[in-house]
Amino acid sequence: MVDARLLDILICPKCKSEKLELKPADQVIVCTDCGQVYRIIQEIPVMIPDDPQPEKK
Repeated sequence: MVDARLLDILICPKCKSEKLELKPADQVIVCTDCGQVYRIIQEIPVMIPDDPQPEKK
């Protein structure tokens, strides 16, 4: 699983927010400002805003 300390250096590429929340049960990182969802694949966050993951509203 992704180390939670990684969130300290990541920002949302879509809105540039530093407010990211790790959801280990869902294997995703969610931006709490814009709602963009980023998948985690083999312990690597896929921080591509155009990734076909639905935005959380």
